[in-house]
Amino acid sequence: MEKVKVLIIGSGPAGFTSAIYTSRANLSPVLYEGIEPGGQLTTTTEIENFPGYPEGITGTAMMEDLRKQALRFGADVRRGIITDIDLSERPFKVTVDHEHKIEAEAVIVCTGASAKYLGLESEAKYRGMGVSACATCDGFFYRKQDVAVVGGGDTACEEATYLASICKKVYLIVRKNYLRASKAMQERVFNTPNIEVLFEHNTAEVLGDEDGVTGVRVVSTSGEERVLDIMGFFLAIGHHPNVEVLKGQLELDEQGYIKVVPGTSKTSVEGVFAAGDVKDPHYRQAITAAGSGCIAALDCERWLLSQK
Repeated sequence: MEKVKVLIIGSGPAGFTSAIYTSRANLSPVLYEGIEPGGQLTTTTEIENFPGYPEGITGTAMMEDLRKQALRFGADVRRGIITDIDLSERPFKVTVDHEHKIEAEAVIVCTGASAKYLGLESEAKYRGMGVSACATCDGFFYRKQDVAVVGGGDTACEEATYLASICKKVYLIVRKNYLRASKAMQERVFNTPNIEVLFEHNTAEVLGDEDGVTGVRVVSTSGEERVLDIMGFFLAIGHHPNVEVLKGQLELDEQGYIKVVPGTSKTSVEGVFAAGDVKDPHYRQAITAAGSGCIAALDCERWLLSQK
């Protein structure tokens, strides 16, 4: 059985930043990239709000930069998926791809959270070409244009009002006949003149061409169809943290995100740390994920020193 000092699960900004810091601390980290090497950012196009890239950069290119930086300092970056993990005792026992066995002194969980989508074929076709699950990340590309947001909760209302500040028109497509958002968020939506709320409407098809999204076809509960001419289509129907392999072993919040000691990356299991979107239901930004990866690495380093 292979023995490692630090095992990092996940390869987004949090995972690679953890790898950079733990490598520089001579902790010889082993990082498994998981089912989506590079994380969610590899599904986006241009990133303009990550410090250090004044001209912008694609998500894939930025993740490759972070990967190269981790490798430069000696991180062992591997392809593979963690299929089983036992956190009941140390060293932690991990299985990769159902066969390779590892014992790890410490684990940093950076498995991220996946956006929920409607499941439409047309939605998948234009993902990254006008279809997005992050208005803060991608809204800037649609300034002074018409866009649509799907959802009726606080996140949807927040994204709609944010987009309304930079876009010409925002359609808020709501399946029910009411908003689930807080009263304060509802008031913000209803008091924003360039937001049109379409209650009791469902998305039937995202329309587009080779350049990306050009519209969306919606259907009311009464059967009436309508085509909205838009350039951006934003999903705000929630995220699910990728904790399946860890369920029942770490304390989670009511939404399923890993709970950490406030101000740290420490989980309910000593020696296990969490970073990035898997423990962050609020911000979900590349820069905050990277920052939390740094915190997790430092927490991990200090904890390992305390065990000597």
